[in-house]
Amino acid sequence: MSARGRRPGTARRHGRDRRAEVLLPEPGRARFTGDAPSAAVVGGGIAGLAAATALAERGVRVTLYEQGESLGGRLAGWPVQLADGSSATMSRGFHAFFRQYYNLRGLLRRTDPGLSMLTPLPDYPLLHRNGMADGFARVPRTPPWSVLGFVALSPAFGPRDLTAMRPREALPLLDVRVPEVYERFDGVGAEEFLRRINFPEAAHHLAFEVFSRSFFADPRELSAAELLLMFHIYFLGSSEGLLFDVPREPFPQALWEPLAAYLGRLGAEVRTGTPVHRVRPTGGDLVVETDGAADVHQAVVLALDTEGLRHVVGSSEQLGDASWRADIAALRTAPPFLVSRLWLDRPVRGDRAGFLGTSGFDGLDNVSALDRWEGESARWAARTGGSVVELHAYAVEEGAEPKEVQRRMLDRLHEIYPETADARVVDARHEWRADCPVFSVGGYRRRPPVRTPHPGVVLAGDLVRTGLPVALMERAATSGFLAANALLAGWGVRGQVLWTVPRAGRSRVLRALAGLAARR
Repeated sequence: MSARGRRPGTARRHGRDRRAEVLLPEPGRARFTGDAPSAAVVGGGIAGLAAATALAERGVRVTLYEQGESLGGRLAGWPVQLADGSSATMSRGFHAFFRQYYNLRGLLRRTDPGLSMLTPLPDYPLLHRNGMADGFARVPRTPPWSVLGFVALSPAFGPRDLTAMRPREALPLLDVRVPEVYERFDGVGAEEFLRRINFPEAAHHLAFEVFSRSFFADPRELSAAELLLMFHIYFLGSSEGLLFDVPREPFPQALWEPLAAYLGRLGAEVRTGTPVHRVRPTGGDLVVETDGAADVHQAVVLALDTEGLRHVVGSSEQLGDASWRADIAALRTAPPFLVSRLWLDRPVRGDRAGFLGTSGFDGLDNVSALDRWEGESARWAARTGGSVVELHAYAVEEGAEPKEVQRRMLDRLHEIYPETADARVVDARHEWRADCPVFSVGGYRRRPPVRTPHPGVVLAGDLVRTGLPVALMERAATSGFLAANALLAGWGVRGQVLWTVPRAGRSRVLRALAGLAARR
């Protein structure tokens, strides 16, 4: 990707923020004509699908390998039969599609230019167990009014809290840049940074904890650099706001089946149920070894989760150098998390939010009323008179007994939505996973970048360093496009145009103030 960036007047904007930036790929021809190289994309999550799409659109012969039976990675879905005989689609649960996710949305526009598969939720409500509640529907979206509006409207900020804060310590929030933010703050814990600025305790629990746990990490272990980057992306650096969209139907039907069909029309081969065990350099090519097969490609995109990447690299003894291989081996995963989906025989109260972020409820992080926005769940609820509710518990304590955690989350649901206490559970599905990357204090320097020591092998995924202000699903999509662009540039083919929230603070005055802290 070229280091050049420009304002969006020179290309079609993908959001409402006029300061969003477009990053141009390296120059080159539009696509391959005639003979084209073959590329393997290992991993069918968001990152792998983005890489496969960008490569196939430019004429590369793409084979996508996915070990699971479904595409989507952490947003995959699969059919289940409920106890009442109904068919349903189970998944790993709710994901928020924020309006700042320009590159992810660009990927989805391949099959739905108007993004009609997404529907907005009216608010992002937060609830603490002490009764304090907050939301973002009335908060202005453009900084600095977003900050002032949130402070003015939030019950978590009082006059004493504001006067007690240490503004000089908080100045770095005003001008977040990558990688500088990691160089300065990756060695500091997020909670420690909030203590340094004397962030109000109530706001700490109501807002920060909800956001930080969305990284699937214990807030005490999260890098302060990730915290600052998060504030920049979702609050201080973008005018897209903190409201978001959700898919109208389950992930496979809404997102991945149409994209798989699109890749097929481009000539890509999608192989689900095909784990890759090893990548072996040979001559100028790369051999991808699967069960009983060895396919030769000219390039490989490793778009795997942490465990999958460690496994493939660890088994590929000739791939990369010792330092790079050690960094891959050192990657860690976040603690386990639980997704419980409950099909209840009666509805939740009509004024309940489609999504509610929670704090202080014994590890329950959010509650979704799926039948409020997902078509499949809504049809089940309309047919039965019931409801479909989903509970998330992130960063569950290691060694916790799963059934006890599941029971405790159900008890907290009854506390938050008392009308569910007498509901009969028609069916329940509990998904336990521990495969998300962890962004712990001091870990940034060992996180791998897109490029690897081998010129024909690139990495993609939300664990990868991109050099851009992106996170979560948007980091996955962006890294996938960056991986494709790196290969395409080597072949003299122009890659994917990318978008990002502003890569620095939004105003000269605020950047100057932030500079005071940097010169301390």
